Amino acid sequence: MSEQLNQFRAQINRLDDELLTLVNRRAALAQQIGHLKEDGVVLRPEREAQVVRRLQAANAGPLSNAAIAALFTEVMSQCRALEAPMSVAYLGPEGTFTEAAALKRFGRAVQGLSCATIDEVFRAVESGAVQYGVVPVENSTEGAIGRTLDLLLQSGLQVCGEVMLAIHQCLLAQGCDLQAVQTVYSHPQSLGQCQGWLNVNLPRSARIPVSSNAEAARLAAEHPHSAAIAGKQAAVHVALQVCVENIEDDARNTTRFLVLGKQQVAPSGDDKTSLVLSASNKPGAVHDLLKPLAKHGVSMTKFESRPSRSGLWEYVFYVDIEGHQADSKVAAALAELKQAAAFMKILGSYPVAV
Repeated sequence: MSEQLNQFRAQINRLDDELLTLVNRRAALAQQIGHLKEDGVVLRPEREAQVVRRLQAANAGPLSNAAIAALFTEVMSQCRALEAPMSVAYLGPEGTFTEAAALKRFGRAVQGLSCATIDEVFRAVESGAVQYGVVPVENSTEGAIGRTLDLLLQSGLQVCGEVMLAIHQCLLAQGCDLQAVQTVYSHPQSLGQCQGWLNVNLPRSARIPVSSNAEAARLAAEHPHSAAIAGKQAAVHVALQVCVENIEDDARNTTRFLVLGKQQVAPSGDDKTSLVLSASNKPGAVHDLLKPLAKHGVSMTKFESRPSRSGLWEYVFYVDIEGHQADSKVAAALAELKQAAAFMKILGSYPVAV
């Protein structure tokens, strides 16, 4: 048994040596590519998406495709850092799901900037304080994040990517006696995602909405007889125990995040385009918005209305479609859609989340 174990470990050591050599060769090539780039843009979202998809298609296991994506995202992150430093703003503080989404997309070889509000994330990217920002845009249980949608309409930033993050909520507290919990702090979205569990297990506890789950954890660490709903990562930064895991009402609970930047992303081969529209005030106007998409065979994955804030009972529509705006059928549909809409703004084309 011990002899066979030692043989396996010796094989692993040899493979680790090979991996070390190969990873450094990859990093050296990335450095050379960085010297050849004339525009100074380090991040190529379309290229990184293509790399991950190709490797996932070739993956024979036993590692899962999700593990392959995580592994090579980190490799690319470290290689990017050799070309130039990269900074990313996110909705903070540390320990939020938005920070987790930023790490999932960019890896750990970036400089993170924690922002107190979604507005601050937009401002940080617009001002050039950071190159990219990550903000939540919708949750599969609780729906759209209104502030993000409003700022997308107002801002000149481009959507450069998306991140899908499975959201597993936990109950964090100083002690895990549920009968002693009088107050539960959390972000309003998280409270909504866990209301069924709260109704059954903490029906008499007050539910206090706060700006973020990390803030909820901080408050729970300061106040006895209180708890926070947050991800496991929030407990790392404060003196709390993870009392109950996976208390979200829907096990498929997922939040979609957008990556914001100033660059136009080239086609990757599997893309999505986001836009915002308004319809003329006439019968059949909304139907007219959909006709160009149907005519050119462009699939729509999202159609959501929101008050425009420019007039009483006036609305804009946030639309996601399959394909890149440079694709011929998408370009034809968008050209006709622009004629039919009272207002149209393309928020960006970007790779579908891997």
